[in-house]
Amino acid sequence: LSIPRILDAALATGSDAIHPGYGFLAENAGFAQACEESGVTFIGPPVEAIRLLGDKAAARRTMGRAGIPLVPGSEPLTSADAAVLAATRIGFPLLVKAAGGGGGRGIRRVERVEDLPNAVEAASGEAQQVFGDPTVYLERLLAPVRHIEVQVMADGNGNVVALGERECSVQRRHQKLIEEGPSVAVSPRLRQDLIEAAVTAARTAGYRGAGTVEFLLDDGGRFYFLEVNTRLQVEHPVTEMITGMDLVRDQLRV
Repeated sequence: LSIPRILDAALATGSDAIHPGYGFLAENAGFAQACEESGVTFIGPPVEAIRLLGDKAAARRTMGRAGIPLVPGSEPLTSADAAVLAATRIGFPLLVKAAGGGGGRGIRRVERVEDLPNAVEAASGEAQQVFGDPTVYLERLLAPVRHIEVQVMADGNGNVVALGERECSVQRRHQKLIEEGPSVAVSPRLRQDLIEAAVTAARTAGYRGAGTVEFLLDDGGRFYFLEVNTRLQVEHPVTEMITGMDLVRDQLRV
């Protein structure tokens, strides 16, 4: 369904709110804005937060200024020469990543500087085709590494709670296969640090509703900001089973 048809249906049936689910339109800033302009409540983050966090390069800058550790990386690339210069500073191996990407698309692993120009071109082309945005940037490839994500819920007025972490390190083609929580690799002290970082990220973005702040955890126990998913994730029942909370109910209450 197109956005206008969805809104027409909502208005025709007297609906005053739309829950976008956990995919497709859930992270679509244009849909959130269209709801706002139509007087229909979008059950999700503010438009500004979706736009900020949907641009991974902009999100990195914002979280870095907030004091959250970042994986060494670059600004959006403007040329092949800029990519080589940035790669020399970051070091290999590294990833070329789509700034507006997600779902494991628009990513290329690069081991040698000679392969970088082709990888940038391929990732940029895929990003344009899938996301409508060819912008890419570089990020150091950390290995071995664990993928840890913290579930947050915010009321839009600066009040944020974190509901523990999930681990999704078992993946194929950058797609999660197994989700478990709590993580066996996270100590109580590390958990508190992750929670504080996740809450800071949500507050910094002016967040509202359910979201997931994702981190990489290296084998030395150091964590780094990866991204924020500005929606309810398909794996949210893992957190519900641990906490006994109903995250969709809480989205509606917020």
